[in-house]
Amino acid sequence: MGKKLYFIYNPNAGKHRLRDSLLPIIDIFVKAGYEVTIRPTQEKGDAEKTVLDLGDDYSLVVCAGGDGTLDEVVSGMLRRKKGIPIGFIPAGSTNDFAGSLCIPRNLLKAAKTAVNGFSFTCDVGCFNQRNFVYVAGFGVIADVSYATNQGLKNVLGYPAYIIQGLMSIPKIRPYRLRIEYDDTVIEDDFALGFISNSLSVGGFKNITGTEVVLDDGLFEVTLVKMPANVQNIHELAVTLFNGPKDTGFVRHFQTGKLKVISEKRISWTLDGEFGGKHREVILSNSQRAMQIVIPKDAALPGSAGISPSDLKWVTDYGKARNEGQ
Repeated sequence: MGKKLYFIYNPNAGKHRLRDSLLPIIDIFVKAGYEVTIRPTQEKGDAEKTVLDLGDDYSLVVCAGGDGTLDEVVSGMLRRKKGIPIGFIPAGSTNDFAGSLCIPRNLLKAAKTAVNGFSFTCDVGCFNQRNFVYVAGFGVIADVSYATNQGLKNVLGYPAYIIQGLMSIPKIRPYRLRIEYDDTVIEDDFALGFISNSLSVGGFKNITGTEVVLDDGLFEVTLVKMPANVQNIHELAVTLFNGPKDTGFVRHFQTGKLKVISEKRISWTLDGEFGGKHREVILSNSQRAMQIVIPKDAALPGSAGISPSDLKWVTDYGKARNEGQ
């Protein structure tokens, strides 16, 4: 066995979805010719530290868990001098980013993808001094979205869920913000906002827009005002259902970098995990900063000119870059 694989998994992810699949997953790795090292995460931050301290003799790191587990693995990888491709087995309850990359939700199929797919170089976000994989948000999305039962989300659908969040939670208040990006400045009151690089957020599609490209160096930014009356609620629901665009209640745009300044400290979420309270944040897009393994037949929407048949070139380029060629 010449190849070495490091397998990191979160035993608590997705109501213990991994419990009955661990041995079959490891068998898939071994049959693919890998010598496998296994580590269950012990506490928050453990996956990031583990990846950071890995030796350079590993050719693949596979993580199994939710978006938070993937976030830690990516953060650790970005701190290394030499990057290693990442395979992802989505075992959480939402798994927005895995869906965007066409990674199967079935655990065994995802394990096979990790050892048989192609390494795709994808954008990563930077939030002040922290990294995030696919979304940073404030307001309703920070206070409500990831604490809500997934079954309720599935029944209500995204527009109904967001409207319910805006209208039924007394503590939610709009924030007075100054948004600076490119040559534009926005000053207004917003009840929620998210900066994303994903086809879905919180388990809901369409919300990020129709022009998402995962390796173009651009975020999709959506800012939503608090609806004032029933008519406003209807207009907002229609807009969100059809995909965000500029209206009287929604601001939607793309940018590679922006600054958000608020009058008071507000809570943020990064990839579904609490990102702290901040009055001023700078978000920037690091284009094609990580290598993540996706299916060979993945049809990524508009991927900056890269088609599935080109992905082997991406893999070879990443290897050459890491080897200093």
